Amino acid sequence: MRTRKIRKTRKKIIALSGALTVVAVVGTATAFGTGTGTGTGTGSHVEAHGGRVTVPLAGGSAVVDTATLAVRARADDGRTWQLSAPAAGGLGPAGKVSVHGARATWRYAAKGLTVTASARDGRLAVSVRSARQATLTWPVTGTDPATNDLQIPRGEGLSVPVADRWWNSARAGLAGSEAGMADGLTMPFWGAGVTGRHGASYIAESDIGTTLKFVSAGGRLHTEAEHAFSPQEDTTDYRITFALTDGSPVAAARDYRAWLAGHGGITTLREKIARNPGVGELIGAFHAYTWGQARTAEGVGRLRRLGIDRMWLGYDADGSPMDAGATRAAERSGYLVGPYDSWANAQDPDAADTSVSKWPAPVWQDACVHTADGRPVTGFGGRGCYVSSEALRRAESARHHLADRTRDMTANGADSYFLDVDAAGELFTDHSPAHPMTKAGDRRNRLERMARLSGDRRLVLGSESAGSWANSVLSFSHGSGTPVSDRLWKLEKDRATWGGYAPAGAPAIFFKPVRLPDDVAKAMYDPRYRVPLYQTVLHDSVISTERWELPWSKLPDQSRTRALLAMLYNVPLNLVLDAGELDRHGKQIARLQKYFAPLHKGAATEPMTGFRLLTPDRLVQRTTFGDGALTVTANFSTAAHDGLPGGCVSAVVRGGTARRLCPAGL
Repeated sequence: MRTRKIRKTRKKIIALSGALTVVAVVGTATAFGTGTGTGTGTGSHVEAHGGRVTVPLAGGSAVVDTATLAVRARADDGRTWQLSAPAAGGLGPAGKVSVHGARATWRYAAKGLTVTASARDGRLAVSVRSARQATLTWPVTGTDPATNDLQIPRGEGLSVPVADRWWNSARAGLAGSEAGMADGLTMPFWGAGVTGRHGASYIAESDIGTTLKFVSAGGRLHTEAEHAFSPQEDTTDYRITFALTDGSPVAAARDYRAWLAGHGGITTLREKIARNPGVGELIGAFHAYTWGQARTAEGVGRLRRLGIDRMWLGYDADGSPMDAGATRAAERSGYLVGPYDSWANAQDPDAADTSVSKWPAPVWQDACVHTADGRPVTGFGGRGCYVSSEALRRAESARHHLADRTRDMTANGADSYFLDVDAAGELFTDHSPAHPMTKAGDRRNRLERMARLSGDRRLVLGSESAGSWANSVLSFSHGSGTPVSDRLWKLEKDRATWGGYAPAGAPAIFFKPVRLPDDVAKAMYDPRYRVPLYQTVLHDSVISTERWELPWSKLPDQSRTRALLAMLYNVPLNLVLDAGELDRHGKQIARLQKYFAPLHKGAATEPMTGFRLLTPDRLVQRTTFGDGALTVTANFSTAAHDGLPGGCVSAVVRGGTARRLCPAGL
C-alpha cells in the first residue's frame, strides 16, 4: 500500500513571460511591486528621522518605527495604512540608526537582534539577524481596519474576508491554525487587500524556520509570522519583503512571481519540453491512478476508444504494476505512464506494509533520521522511520540505492515517475553523527535527486503538493491544487466513512464516494473564496492537479464545481480508474477531456496573466493566459450572466470562437 504523510496546513524565464508578469489585467493598469523603481516623491535613498525609517517603494513608500517594528504604507495617491503592527512581545530599546544609501541598520541589544531595512526592486526588504536561539513574531499583518481580505497560498489559494463571521469561527478551521512557510503553504508569501484598490504582498525569503499564524481578534482575522532563529539550523537570518499592490485577489501572487523570476527561480514548461520532449505529452492530459483492467493494454484501448487522446496514467506500489505490454500500448496512444514511489520511509523488510519501504541493508535502521537524543524519527502512521536524504546521498556512490530503485521501477518502460513527498516541503533535521543534516540541507538533497530523475534519467517527474522551490526539477504536481482543511485529515482517518484499502483491486479509499461535511466543503471548494495563486505564479512551469486521494468522482457534490475550476484555471482533473469507473463515468470523462485538451494545448506553456471577479457575489470569474492565448469565463452561480448559463464555462482560444461546457456533475 502507498504510505503517505498527512500534514497539517502544512532560471530562467522567457522574455514574454517576464513582460506579462507586470501587466495587471485585474484592477489597475500597473501591478505595484513588480518593477525596479523606487516610487515617487520619496527620493532614491532610505531616510531616518527620529526613530522613523522611510523606505521608497514602487507605488509609494513605507515608514518603519524602529521602537516597535510597526510599518506604515503611504501610496502615491496619498492613501496610508498599516503594513504591520508592532512586533509581538516587545523588543526593548532600539539603538541608533545608521543609514548608508538605500540601507538603514539598527540593533535591539536586549534581544540580540540586528535589523536592516532597505529599498530593493521596488520593495521594502527587512533582514533581522540573531546569533543566538530566539524567536520573533513579526510582521503582524492585516490588522489595519481598512483591510478587507487575506490571500493565503494554501494549495491553489484562498482569499478570505477578514471580518467574515464563519471564517473567524472554529467551524472554518483557519483561525487558531498555523502553517510553515516551507511546508504548510505551497509558496512562501501571503497578501492583504485594503479598501480603495490598495493592498500588500509579503514574501518570506527565509521560509525555513518561519511559520504563519492565523489569528482571530475582535471578530477579524489577521496573520502573525513567527521566525525561529537557530544557529544549528542556519536560520539566523530572517528576511521579509513588503510590496504595495493594487489589492486584487492575485496581486500578491503576481508580486511573488516577479520576485521569483528576478531570483532565477522559474523554469518554464517550454524549457522543460526543449530538454525532454516527453514533458509535452502532459499538455492536454488528464491524470489518473489506475487499478485492475485500467492498468492493462485492454484498459488503455478502452480509453482510446472513448476518444481520450492524452492521459497520464499512474499506478500504486501494490505489487501489480503496469506490464511492458500496457506501457507500450500507452506510448502508442500518446499517454505517459508513471509508477508511484517514495524515498521517505523505511521499514523492517520482514514486516513492511509496502514494497517501497523495503530497502537493502543497512538502510533500515542506519539511514533513519535521528532526533537530538539519538532516537530514529518514527515514520508516517507509526510505521518504520523517516529516511535521511543525507544518508542516502552519502551512500549512493557506493551502494546505488536510488539508481537501482529507479531502474527497477521503470523496467516496464515507464517514461514518467511520481516521487511522493520529496517536493512537499516536509523537511527534517538529522542529528545522526553519521549523516548530520539541516532542513536546508535536506531540501538541497531532494532537489539534487529530483534533478537526476528529470534531467539525467529524462523522466517526466511529478511529486506531491510541490512547493514553488521545486519548480525547476518537476513538470507536474499532485495536490498543489487542493486547499486542504485540517478537518479533511480527520475525515480520511474515519475508514467507515471514507473507506480503506480494501478491496485490493478497487480500494474504497479512492473509489467510495463521500459527501463532505458542509464546513469542510465550504473551506475547500466554495468558489467565492478560491483564487488561483499557484497558477498566477507557476502555470507555465508546473502542471498542477488536486490530491491523488481526492479523485474527481470521490466527491460527487463538488464534481461540477471541480470541473469548472479545472477549466477556469486550465489544469487537469485527477482521476481514479478501473473497469467499473470507466463503465460509470467513462463517457463523461471523455467529454471533459475533449473540451479541456485544446484549451490546455493553447495555453499550458503560457503564464496566467489575469483573474477577475465579474459579479459582486464572486460567482462569475474570468481568467486570461498569455497575451490573449486563452480566455475562460466560469459561472458558478445558478443564474445566467451575460449569456452564460449558471454551472457553465466558456472558453476562447486565440483565433477561435467561444466554446461552452456545462458539466453535469455526478
